[in-house]
Amino acid sequence: ISFKTQLLYAVVFITRYLDLPNWISLYNTLMKVFFITTSVYILYLMKLKFKATYDPNQDTFRIEFLLGACLLLALVFNYTFTFIEVLWTFSIYLEAVAILPQLFMLSRTGEAETITTHYLFALGAYRALYLLNWIWRFYTENHVDWIVWIAGAIQTALYSDFFYIYYKK
Repeated sequence: ISFKTQLLYAVVFITRYLDLPNWISLYNTLMKVFFITTSVYILYLMKLKFKATYDPNQDTFRIEFLLGACLLLALVFNYTFTFIEVLWTFSIYLEAVAILPQLFMLSRTGEAETITTHYLFALGAYRALYLLNWIWRFYTENHVDWIVWIAGAIQTALYSDFFYIYYKK
């Protein structure tokens, strides 16, 4: 598993849920706290507890380019130019490409354990279910969120090659 992908997902959740103090519901608050804490806990496990199982020589994707590009996009293409909104938009763009270090690592090694491929499939299926949700919301509520839709389409496209290989195996 790519530590860099896990790090990017932690950054996604931390920047997306900066609105945590704004109470919506108990469920909403608990899920935000759950996503942030489990993401940070995974980083702890990978870097400290199970350090011997992680090979940084395989995980060489340059994430600073992703971070910089996503921040630039968020500064230019957002709904309102506020701190929280820009970071929320940044998290949407970053989530779309957060899987790239993992895919790059898989392409470098040429193989993956079964559990890793199932993990990647679950991440991709999560995004595919979001696409169905957006279609449903469009037809039932006439709701369109172009930033989310475009980033989601890009993320789904990035997974398409992996889905093809997963289906073939």
